Amino acid sequence: MREYYDRRATEYDQWYMGTGLFAGRERPGWHEELAALCEAVAALPPATTLDVGCGTGFLTRHLRGALTGLDQSGRMLAVARERMPGASFVQAEALPLPFADGAFERVFSGHFYGHLDAAERDLFRAEAARVAPELVVVDSHVQAAHAPEEHQQRTLNDGSVHTVYKRYFTGAGLAAELGGEALFDGDWFVMVRAPSNAWR
Repeated sequence: MREYYDRRATEYDQWYMGTGLFAGRERPGWHEELAALCEAVAALPPATTLDVGCGTGFLTRHLRGALTGLDQSGRMLAVARERMPGASFVQAEALPLPFADGAFERVFSGHFYGHLDAAERDLFRAEAARVAPELVVVDSHVQAAHAPEEHQQRTLNDGSVHTVYKRYFTGAGLAAELGGEALFDGDWFVMVRAPSNAWR
């Protein structure tokens, strides 16, 4: 999966924007809901924030406060750095997080948590709690066309095919899993905020 996301860097935002291979995909209300999600991210109080799996920074750029983006893909970070020259970026694996205890006020993650298996989820939550008192997770809402948990075959513009593990959520379900509250619960996206002591 690491190779998949590194190779996908230059086309990743096509998923958000509905271009490229996604141009013909039927996603009713997608663009309106994406705009509302970005507004919800921007409405979070300013904080010293670590975005884990920041990718191209598509959502990161809407966060307010001092920002650090973490991603394993140098190609993803190249796009993010160009998009947000005032932010800090670190190329490294997310598990464990390469930061000191209490280094941030918030850990944010967009479309990263849903790719973690059970053991990785436990470690991610523990690491998030170690470095910040708050966790905010954005991910994909449950869809009729997908099982809540599945391995997907995904094709890139170059024709290469990759297997990706993916989970889908309801706002209430993700909030219960993280011990927090749903801040956004749409047809396509969910966003949950949780205090770190909810899973310690």
